[in-house]
Amino acid sequence: MLILKQNARVILTDSGGMQEEAYFLDVPCFTLRPENKWVERVAAGWNVLAGANKEDMLNAVTSFLTPPDNRPPLYGDGAASPKDHPYTPSRLRRTRRNIFED
Repeated sequence: MLILKQNARVILTDSGGMQEEAYFLDVPCFTLRPENKWVERVAAGWNVLAGANKEDMLNAVTSFLTPPDNRPPLYGDGAASPKDHPYTPSRLRRTRRNIFED
């Protein structure tokens, strides 16, 4: 399923999880609902509310030209793990060794 999503030109769904995956895969998404609680993707132009009836869906898809040139980092920059945090595993190991060595 992931390969299909990665190679899709657009994704049409009512699934919140698939909307999020489409965003991370740089694939424009059409939400087949009249509203959406993830308004940041809609505001960024990567998610289009296509409505819940056939005519609205067809209009949304046929009027969409291209995705935006940039995809803002709505969920961070992906570099949270490498940042030094006091509870990273390497620090915990050092702390544990220090406790038992004293």
